[in-house]
Amino acid sequence: MAIKHPMKKWALGLTAAWFCAAAALAQDKPTIRLLVGFPPGGGTDVMARLVGEKMATALNATVVVENKPGAGGRVAAEALKNAAADGSVVLITPPAPIVIAPFTFSKLPYNTEADFVPVAQIVRYSLAIATGGNAPLKNLADLLSFYKANPKQANFGTAAAGSQLHFLGMLLGQAAGVQLTHVPYQGGAPLNNDLMGGQIVAGIDQFPYELHKSGRIRMLATSGAQRSPVMPDVPTFAEQGFPTVLGDAWYGAYMHAKTPAATVQRIGAAIAAASRHPDVVQKAAALGLEATGLNAAEFAKVHAADRARWEPVVKASGFKAD
Repeated sequence: MAIKHPMKKWALGLTAAWFCAAAALAQDKPTIRLLVGFPPGGGTDVMARLVGEKMATALNATVVVENKPGAGGRVAAEALKNAAADGSVVLITPPAPIVIAPFTFSKLPYNTEADFVPVAQIVRYSLAIATGGNAPLKNLADLLSFYKANPKQANFGTAAAGSQLHFLGMLLGQAAGVQLTHVPYQGGAPLNNDLMGGQIVAGIDQFPYELHKSGRIRMLATSGAQRSPVMPDVPTFAEQGFPTVLGDAWYGAYMHAKTPAATVQRIGAAIAAASRHPDVVQKAAALGLEATGLNAAEFAKVHAADRARWEPVVKASGFKAD
């Protein structure tokens, strides 16, 4: 006859109770979805995943990156508008869907000012104008002289029409008194190939710094108020006589406008702190990005300043995406 051991029964009961408690804790642990409007592997996606890991620890939450590519990031922005305003959904985005799109589309499925609230800036990065590494143009003055002498070749390429890249080129043309023609590409890779091959005179993008260091392209100017710390040998437009050609890009976090202010502050503080984590700073720099970790109030000022900067430029261009 088998003898029932009271200690064994007690241990089994304790184990069952532990699993029940763990399951209850897992159910209580909140889930935060980080919406990214681009495919996995891009800069926005990489930074969302890096920040998400740190957020999960700080907030004792499950943080999931959810890619919703399409329409240049506008699909993800619309998803945020339709999400619950309870702090469980955060949009991680560059400026285009939030700052630029309202001025290039006559109709959007969201209103950036009414539907969203800035939560935190993760990184910022300078845009650059570059030529091919074999081009005889050594600096911005050389490029502008070439444009003036060869008006039929006064063009520049970017990775997308209606983007911040596009309008930075228009801003340069206005400041330099040159009529520039925009050549849109389907992404940065084909633009890089044409630059390196000499098929186009110049391009504007967030170029990989390694292409410049290796001599395959030559960056002539960057768009920041100061030189980028991740490409310190490239002068700014302002240094070369064009102080109005200004406009860093960034990745920032937004939430539903009806989210309680305390929740916005809590989530924003966690994202800002995550962005300043040494591991995130180092990995961002490797991508040519400067980690900033601005909080909600600081990022709201950046958002407002960028809207004020780009609205007249876009309207003056007459460009409409629809």
